[in-house]
Amino acid sequence: MKELRIGLLLLPMLMAPVAVAQNKGGQTETGIVVAKVLWSQHLEAGDQLERKGNFAEAEKEYVAAVKEAERVEGGEEALITSLAALAVMYGRQEKFPALEQIARRVLPLSEKVYGPDHPTTAAALNNLAESLRGQGQTDGLEALYRRALAIRERVFGPDSVQAETVLHNLGSLYENRGQHREAETALRRCVEILERTAGSGDSRVALALSNLAHVYTMQRSFTRAERLLTRALAIAEETLPPGHADLATVLNNLASANLYQGRYTQAEPFYRRALAIKEKALGPDHLEVAVALNNVAENLRVQKRYTEAEALYRRALAICGKMEGARNPRTAAMLANLALLYSQQGRYTEAEPLFKQALAIDQESAASGNMDTIRLLTGYAKLLRGTKRKAEAKRLEEQVRALVAELASNNYSRFTVDVRTLAKPHPDYSLGHPQ
Repeated sequence: MKELRIGLLLLPMLMAPVAVAQNKGGQTETGIVVAKVLWSQHLEAGDQLERKGNFAEAEKEYVAAVKEAERVEGGEEALITSLAALAVMYGRQEKFPALEQIARRVLPLSEKVYGPDHPTTAAALNNLAESLRGQGQTDGLEALYRRALAIRERVFGPDSVQAETVLHNLGSLYENRGQHREAETALRRCVEILERTAGSGDSRVALALSNLAHVYTMQRSFTRAERLLTRALAIAEETLPPGHADLATVLNNLASANLYQGRYTQAEPFYRRALAIKEKALGPDHLEVAVALNNVAENLRVQKRYTEAEALYRRALAICGKMEGARNPRTAAMLANLALLYSQQGRYTEAEPLFKQALAIDQESAASGNMDTIRLLTGYAKLLRGTKRKAEAKRLEEQVRALVAELASNNYSRFTVDVRTLAKPHPDYSLGHPQ
């Protein structure tokens, strides 16, 4: 159960204040100067408020900066800067629909003002891809990341930190899609770049090692995973404050390496420590806290500690419902996890409506048909078998086989669901971490 979008970096596209030359609607030269001053003040105020964690007020200032930039002709650069600031803030809050809206506006503006091969265009491409992936979509994202990566490699060099940022996101996409060999190649290169540019003891290296280790965990290469995670944890604990969110990421992935080996009691303290850090660093209602709650619950579920797990799942769902709405793919995954828990207890009448609700959300998602859909259908098929509805179960299993065949035709390297053993109870049938 991986940390969601571990180590996500949405680089700001902030530039020095620009001269807004001409006016709109007969605006006087004095009016232009006032607009420039107000734009700069709003932008600076938004930055200060964001640094303090006051996102609601920061958003108001950034929106005001956007409006001032829109007031005059020739203010495209100022407009891009203001929109970019909003994009970074939305990304940090995981407000992916809002991020998508901004990225789709910035991208054509940047291509017009700076050209298709400018770093600002690369940042807009990366941010658009991240916004779509955050909403559960995977189709078409590789092309966006690869275009952004190519721009940054040309401008900054193939071994630059700027290239590594996009390479990390590309590697995470591969991992989410089950393309573990491709993910390993990308994330190994991230480690190499950071070791050369930042030094082997840098905290960013710890995060990169943790990301790569999780790929090895999913490949069942546990010895390699634990070797990297031991090193990552040592670096993180030496270089990061005890309550830093990146330390929680390393702890989470170390817990996952233990869980996938069936070492549930060893995994639990790492998961709980990661949760405590997230709650303190981000507040009790943050989406990353919901993911951490889900991960603790999953570890409890496979130990058959159902009462404890149920309470954590419900708290995670409450956070997702409040922050993202009830129709989000992440909510669907957590609903399915709770449904699986009920199914394992024989509480089929409680489990089935949750599976149906999760499937309805999944079918509405742009990413429907991916590995999360496979896990969801598998869990529901097991419930149907448990309630002696063999014909219905077989129909779902045929859907699973068809999806697996389709994904295999797209060169997916590995699948976490073995369709030959659908009826067997096994921790790997968990819907796992929401994506």
